[in-house]
Amino acid sequence: MSWQLSEPAFWRRPERERAAVFARLRHLDAPVFFPERRSGRHAGAAAGFTALVRHRDVVAASRRPEVFRSGHGVTTPRPARWARLLLGDSMVNLDDPRHAELRGIVARAFTPRVLARAAADIDHVAAEIAGTVGAGRDGDFVTAVAAVLPLRVICSMMGIPAARWTQVLRQVDATSSHTALRRMPGSGLSDLLRLQHLVAEVAHRRRREPAGDLISALVAADLGRRELGSFFSLLLVAGVETTRNAIAHALWLLTRHPEQRDLLLTDFDRYGPGFADEVIRYSSPIVQFRRTVAVDVELHGHWLRAGQDVMLCYASANRDETVFAEPERFDLTRSPNPHVGFGGGGPHFCLGAVLARQELTAIFRQLLTRFPAIRATGPPGYVPSSFDHRIRRLPFAI
Repeated sequence: MSWQLSEPAFWRRPERERAAVFARLRHLDAPVFFPERRSGRHAGAAAGFTALVRHRDVVAASRRPEVFRSGHGVTTPRPARWARLLLGDSMVNLDDPRHAELRGIVARAFTPRVLARAAADIDHVAAEIAGTVGAGRDGDFVTAVAAVLPLRVICSMMGIPAARWTQVLRQVDATSSHTALRRMPGSGLSDLLRLQHLVAEVAHRRRREPAGDLISALVAADLGRRELGSFFSLLLVAGVETTRNAIAHALWLLTRHPEQRDLLLTDFDRYGPGFADEVIRYSSPIVQFRRTVAVDVELHGHWLRAGQDVMLCYASANRDETVFAEPERFDLTRSPNPHVGFGGGGPHFCLGAVLARQELTAIFRQLLTRFPAIRATGPPGYVPSSFDHRIRRLPFAI
């Protein structure tokens, strides 16, 4: 079995084989360096990363942003310099002080009014989706449920007109495919530009006629066009793509573990919060982020050198046997559950963690109340990716 996390072939292997490799890596004495080959004008140049696969290493690196820097780009593949100049920098690719400044602006924009409206929207949309599911009886769970809820919630929060939601979903799909091993035709820059143009249109209207949405709050905080656009793109990928995947994984996990579904059905109020966090831990919607080491640093007895890349392997850390008892067991009563599915702490911890938990619990409260026998009728269709744990299709029935 290949150990080369830097090779696309590794990420096309079945999930259980990848998990076995991560388990072996966690038991080695030191983190492993994986060489990469660069493309384009840097073809032939050696590169690579050290994989941080243990929970304690991922948490330690996450909480030392002055040493483990994000400014070179954290996604795989990394954004090109020209694209960052054209489209602006996402917060995930920024270091302090600029990251702290932008995060503070965005955090202040999540006013009690905005959050209360979002919570009401989540419950309302979840109920609507469940009603639609009842009319259809079966089909593709991703299209019918998982993709719909987070898209509508985020677009409503931002103030995007309902007539544009289908367009937004199409462009999110195309943009997200940038991180897949097999990219969709036509994906990339043009879709990001269209998303930024759309948010600029809405922002222009909100400057004249403020409303109780997130764009109005961000415009009032003097966020510029590129900053608004890059934040919207981040919110769509982080708030739509990852939550969509978590919802799809949740149905598959409940289907594979009927005893956990039965437990959830007995008392949703009691087990719902644990259910949401265990889905995030077990599925790890974001597989990994990168950091660049700023200075030579010792990490739990092992030295990492300045300029070196590290991969924070959330998918591996969430199965660390030293932290989680029987980590391969899906258990919605797991407590404590210090998973790193929203990041390992520190300044880059996911701003949307509360929303993601609310969406997971709201949609499954509705679905399981109305259709307690809802289930996947076949295995998921995965999108091979070293970045996110994406489900393209999941057949289901009620």
